Amino acid sequence: MACLERLYDYNQTRPTEQKRRQQLLHEMFAEIGEGCYLEPPFHANFGGKHVHFGDNIYGNFNLTLVDDTHIYVGSRTMFGPNVTIATASHPILPELRAKGYQYNAPVRIGTNCWIGAGVTILPGITIGNNVVIGAGSIVTKNLPDNVVAYGNPCQVARQVNQHDREYYFKEHRINPSMLDQ
Repeated sequence: MACLERLYDYNQTRPTEQKRRQQLLHEMFAEIGEGCYLEPPFHANFGGKHVHFGDNIYGNFNLTLVDDTHIYVGSRTMFGPNVTIATASHPILPELRAKGYQYNAPVRIGTNCWIGAGVTILPGITIGNNVVIGAGSIVTKNLPDNVVAYGNPCQVARQVNQHDREYYFKEHRINPSMLDQ
């Protein structure tokens, strides 16, 4: 209950209470790096107690972490609105579900990932570094480094490639000076 009380307090903060939000995140999470920002409302079964965030992570509105066991997220990862990461599930066999059985499997997400709006990541999934997951995807299998993946079920569409070094969106060119920084 103490974890959920802190989560409630976090979600009741005003936009001007950034220091209070940072203090609460440090109390709530197993680990949280510098520069992390989560838009309220934020949801978590254990209030973030089993969540390990690197530096500079951004979570948009309604980030839901079913943190019945550990969730590990590398630095510079961004979550769009309404993303769910689930570590808990239930057996398929009806007799076991009737007895209330549940299992938990940790989720691992690498560094510098972009998880699009409305993505669901299922228990036990590992996502590599530099991965982009398209909006609305349901991630049912592990994803390697440096890929763009989307769909239901989520599948690798392609590798991050030279086109991505030249264009940031469709045919909108990247200013080369942005890469020199």
